[in-house]
Amino acid sequence: QVQLVESGGGLVQAGGSLRLSCTASGRTGSAYAMGWFRQAPGKERDFVAVINWSGGSTVFADSVKGRFTISRDNAKNTVYLQMNSLIPEDTAIYYCAAALSLVAVTSRSLYDYWGQGTQVTVSS
Repeated sequence: QVQLVESGGGLVQAGGSLRLSCTASGRTGSAYAMGWFRQAPGKERDFVAVINWSGGSTVFADSVKGRFTISRDNAKNTVYLQMNSLIPEDTAIYYCAAALSLVAVTSRSLYDYWGQGTQVTVSS
């Protein structure tokens, strides 16, 4: 069992930045890909970014490429999502997720553990 807790969400004006953190606890000894998903009201939960267990590979959704970065610190069991140049379309609940995979997977169905989400609101 792995527990994931997100933090760092909040309200920011367009053009601003936020850094989300996700800390894992429990049985974290396995190799996990760590990803971020987001869900806006009335929409599906969509992939945002993922980093593999070693941190050597990352994948981003087209909508956030060039604006977001993802990193992880395995010693702290923490993954980060740095969000820059935020736009109102980024407004959503952001979820951290972990997948038992050696590769950076993007499909929601492949993730085994989920956090409860943190709200990000970007105003115009």
